[in-house]
Amino acid sequence: MDKNVSFVIEKRVERTIQNLEKNNMHGYFVQNEKEAIEKIKELIKEGDTVAVGGSMTLFEVGVIDFLRNGKYNFLDRYREGLTSEDIKELYRKSFSADVYFTSSNAITEEGELYNVDGRGNRVAAMIYGPDKVIVVVGVNKIVKSIDEAIERNRQLAAPANTKRLNKKTPCAEVGYCMNCTSPDRICNQYVLIKRQMQKGRIHVIIVNKNLGY
Repeated sequence: MDKNVSFVIEKRVERTIQNLEKNNMHGYFVQNEKEAIEKIKELIKEGDTVAVGGSMTLFEVGVIDFLRNGKYNFLDRYREGLTSEDIKELYRKSFSADVYFTSSNAITEEGELYNVDGRGNRVAAMIYGPDKVIVVVGVNKIVKSIDEAIERNRQLAAPANTKRLNKKTPCAEVGYCMNCTSPDRICNQYVLIKRQMQKGRIHVIIVNKNLGY
């Protein structure tokens, strides 16, 4: 990457982490997937009950495979052979997990997390339940403001995810949000986390790569 572009990105990350700390959330900047996994090892303990929200980023970084190594009690929503009832039960158990892993649709330079969910299980666990929440994001998820976060979801994250999930929605056809009323709509729960009352419950690992949607 061009050194001048790297400088701009690093300054953006620096501002974001400073503001996360002001908002009682911890932030970390790592250069690649390996460093992200090493940071995760520092933040969790062997034997912890861990759960995950739906996320392409967690797959790309290798978090899912890492949690399957047998050292953790992994409530694996991606395990083969699960029925819809099995998945519902895993979602419920996730609220009492020691650690919950997820990504974020966007993170503002003001240190805020913006997320849009279909069922709401992911954002619900981010808000309350698990003792610790670890959010893994690429630098592409950083935006200047809430307005930019909203537009990022409408123009990129939502349409890309509907394609990934094979949903029958207008955005899966045209490539941008149509504010539809489709039964397959995945944009139902809109959550902005501005601050944490419990200092250090949320940890945000920012990877110096473009990851996820």
